[in-house]
Amino acid sequence: MKQRSDSLLEIHDLSVSFRMYDQGLKQTDLRVISDLHLTVYPGEILAVAGSSGSGKSLLASAILGILPGNATVEGHLRFKGKELNPKLQERLRGTEIAFVPQSVAYLDPLMKVGAQADGHGKPRSVQKRNGLFKRLGLPDNTPQLYPFQLSGGMARRVLVSTALLGEAELIVADEPTPGMSLDQALEALGMFREMADQGKGVILITHDIDLAVEFADRVSVFYAGTTVETAYGSDFKAGPDALRHPYSKALWRALPQNGFQPIEGFQPYAGHLPEGCLFAPRCPFKTAECTIKVPPVREVRGGEVRCYYGT
Repeated sequence: MKQRSDSLLEIHDLSVSFRMYDQGLKQTDLRVISDLHLTVYPGEILAVAGSSGSGKSLLASAILGILPGNATVEGHLRFKGKELNPKLQERLRGTEIAFVPQSVAYLDPLMKVGAQADGHGKPRSVQKRNGLFKRLGLPDNTPQLYPFQLSGGMARRVLVSTALLGEAELIVADEPTPGMSLDQALEALGMFREMADQGKGVILITHDIDLAVEFADRVSVFYAGTTVETAYGSDFKAGPDALRHPYSKALWRALPQNGFQPIEGFQPYAGHLPEGCLFAPRCPFKTAECTIKVPPVREVRGGEVRCYYGT
């Protein structure tokens, strides 16, 4: 995948560990993200896909700088060429970088929904906000409601609106559509597409690959806390022969409409990662080399793959 010079967000060799207590008072560092690479460009939606526990939501927290105090972050996160340190993350959070969280608990239970969508900074157009609420299928009285008066799907649509109403250049959306009807989800993702078409960058973290590839320019596949492949959305539409990594192919085949074909084994726990390629214990094509050394990221057929033999 040819690199462009106008990247909005660059992530290289990202690792995230948590200091935890093991048995008794013994401390240990649990690494949950390892050697993760990701690039987001203006004008695109990058979907991040993978099974639960693969590190997708932790990536969002690392970008925003909202990991808990026992987290250690290593590697490089650069926004518009500048290294993202805690001070810069605090300044950009909610302004140049917007976040659509997975949990509706992010809504303030003591504040009306309209005021939360409007934000605390630069005043926003009430007309624009109400128009966006209407497009998302929210009732006219929604701005006057408190979060406890919303259904789960309504709360998620409000969270989506908070990101779309701002002037952020990068939007990080963590599972924004669960609880929505298909029409509502399509409308929300269509709005993200409009934002990207206006030159913004969107990271769409999702389990719903089918829905994502209808809007995403590229898809980055996560496994056990690292990226194993980044491919064009059209590659996922074309099928497994267009994909490069054995796990990406298995993920495609595991979709219900593609036969729901599972593979043996399970994603390794963060505290018990294998040596070498993290997917090797489940890979039918592994060799001795795969169990010794982590494969580098390679460019193959216009995409990127972390596999010695991915084609």
